[in-house]
Amino acid sequence: MPYTTLISASQLDQLRTDQSTNHSSDLVVLDCQTSLADLREGYRIYCDGHYPGAKHADLDIHGASAPSSNEGSDGRHPLPDPDQLLHHMQRWGIHNHTQVVVYDRANGAFASRFWWCLRWLGHNQVAVLDGGLSQFKGALEVGEDPTRDGSISPASLGTCTRRPALTRIATTQQVLERTNQTNANLIDARTQERFDGLNEPIDPIAGHIPGATCLPFQGNLTEDGCFATPQVLAERFAASQAPNTPEPICYCGSGVTAAHNLLAMVHAGLPEPLLYPPSWSGWITDPTRPRAP
Repeated sequence: MPYTTLISASQLDQLRTDQSTNHSSDLVVLDCQTSLADLREGYRIYCDGHYPGAKHADLDIHGASAPSSNEGSDGRHPLPDPDQLLHHMQRWGIHNHTQVVVYDRANGAFASRFWWCLRWLGHNQVAVLDGGLSQFKGALEVGEDPTRDGSISPASLGTCTRRPALTRIATTQQVLERTNQTNANLIDARTQERFDGLNEPIDPIAGHIPGATCLPFQGNLTEDGCFATPQVLAERFAASQAPNTPEPICYCGSGVTAAHNLLAMVHAGLPEPLLYPPSWSGWITDPTRPRAP
């Protein structure tokens, strides 16, 4: 059975053992460690120690496009070009049947983005390592990612293809229409301070989209950094599943941590929400759009 939401460290270790025993290419592990403050730091952390055999998936190189020149209307981390992402997936050695596991050391924030992006290209067998790399108790591998630069032998390339998306995207117009509804069902994954406009360390304007509910992605986790049980997660998002309520639309600052809430809801067995990729950073580029507080 493929893993499609979360996978434990012990389950991943067993998959790696099976892969080694069977000499198969059914497993690819992606290290998604990223630093928003220093674009080179994520790869340095990877080189200093990563899960054995993992490849490095960088948010800015692989998981996002450069912001557009259209006044940043697509946000700080626009979705990657799908053809380019597919190219990277093939360089990582991913086939249509491959089980992909993604992880980070940031409470799953960056790994969840790659979980969403691979599913956006139709790859269902992708799961986030629950609790991140800290849950792995074996010896880390040190060194560079051979797929990052240079040529790769044709035998090492994956043959994955783009298939129908398993995810859905909300447009700015859809979000704008929600701001006029009594129950907008917009879920903001940022901290309460940023939501309330009391502290905005990244974007030039503070606040949130009117009608939104603040459910910080960190609330999906237990004290050990692992996801809460499906039952607890379902209860957390219960309000957004009330009868006659429009399906949830998730957003955050730039469309990255919102994927954490999406993962939590899918893991809880709830219908998958829509993602608003531009999120707050894209929303505020048009002064005619309403803002709160």
